[in-house]
Amino acid sequence: MGEVVHTSRIAITREKGPVRKAMIEGFADPVYYGIHGGIQKFYGVDPVEEHAATLDHIVGAVSA
Repeated sequence: MGEVVHTSRIAITREKGPVRKAMIEGFADPVYYGIHGGIQKFYGVDPVEEHAATLDHIVGAVSA
């Protein structure tokens, strides 16, 4: 195995309903996760505010 070059340290807490707040070490501002569009329709949830889903970040990371 190669040398470890970075270890992510992230704390995620549930804010309200499907909204989660991620604090990522090294960044002052939080990243919010939640639901939107087709995801909210599938689960039948009407969030107060829409946020990108964790799935959106995963897809974006592997397609870059």
